[in-house]
Amino acid sequence: MHQIVFNEISAAEISAIPTLEQLELINSFKVDDDCLKNETLHGSFGVVERDGRKIYRFRSKDYRIYFTMEDGKVVVQRVLHTNSLRDFLFRSGMGGGTEDQKLSASRSFWRLIDEGEKAARR
Repeated sequence: MHQIVFNEISAAEISAIPTLEQLELINSFKVDDDCLKNETLHGSFGVVERDGRKIYRFRSKDYRIYFTMEDGKVVVQRVLHTNSLRDFLFRSGMGGGTEDQKLSASRSFWRLIDEGEKAARR
């Protein structure tokens, strides 16, 4: 298991979730080397890639946790409710493909991730 670190933005996002849902989400979010080895991640995990950047996605019920691996730590960049993601995909006018494929192609998504990464550096 890896240490999980929330940046300022992702900490605020998870804090906005009702307490019991927070506990369920954190309890289900277990990241080990086995779940990240396979480039075609399966189950609750996925990967969003663009221009050599790789963001992992963990899906649990109504939430998506987007994270990177840095120095052996899991750094949570964003915690989004699935309805907000569906709305984002709809408003972006993105076509077919999986959720991860759609996000890989979206500049707006990468700006969202950049915002989270910048918050982590403060």
